[in-house]
Amino acid sequence: MITMQIPALYPILDTDSLSTPCAPGLLGRAICEQATQLFAAGCTLLQLRAKQMPVNELLSCARELRRLLPSATLIMNDRADLCLAADFDGVHVGQQDLSPQGARAVVGPARIVGLSTHNVAQFSAALLAPVDYLAIGPVFATASKQNVDPVVGLECVAEARRLLDAAASAVPLVAIGGITRANAQAVRRAGADSVAVIGDISCSPGDSAREFFRLMM
Repeated sequence: MITMQIPALYPILDTDSLSTPCAPGLLGRAICEQATQLFAAGCTLLQLRAKQMPVNELLSCARELRRLLPSATLIMNDRADLCLAADFDGVHVGQQDLSPQGARAVVGPARIVGLSTHNVAQFSAALLAPVDYLAIGPVFATASKQNVDPVVGLECVAEARRLLDAAASAVPLVAIGGITRANAQAVRRAGADSVAVIGDISCSPGDSAREFFRLMM
C-alpha cells in the first residue's frame, strides 16, 4: 500500500457513456481525446471504465492512454490483469469484482488499489481492506451505471468521513454518483477528499474540469 495524495477531481473515462455518439472503431480515439483534454486542464488522476468494450480493444485503448499520458496516474476499473498489461498505476474494484485482497495480490504493493462501497456497513468493513482510497456512493441519482445501488446522500459521505477520522486513517475518501459542478462543493463540505465524475465532464472536458477546480478551490 502507498500513501496517496488524491486530487480534488477524479474523472472517470467511461466508454459506455461515449459508445452511442461514436462511430464504430472510433471509441478508443474518443476516450483518448477526452483524457488528453482533461489532463491538459490539470486532471492528473484518471480512471478507465469499460464494461462493454471487448478486451482487446480495451487493452489497446489503455496502452494508448499510457503512451499519451506518461506522467498521469491511470487507474483501470475492475481488471487487475489489464492494469499490469497496460502499465497502469492501479486498479479500482467494486463489491462484485475481485476482492481488494485479490487485487492487491495481482498488482503488488507499489500500485494503487481503490474500492467502491455503497453503504455504511460496506464502508466500515472496507476500513480493514488493503486499499489506498475508498469510494462511497452513489451520492446522488446517476444515469451512468446499470443496476444502480440506492442513493446514499450527503449524510453517508459525512458518516464515512467520521469513520475514517475515528479510525485515524489517512486513506482518502472519494465520493461518486451524480456529482456535478452544481453540487460538488456540497460533497466536499460533507467530507469527501475527491469527487469522481463521469457525466459532467463528458461534454467540453477541459472547460468542465477547469470549472470544477475553480468551484472547489
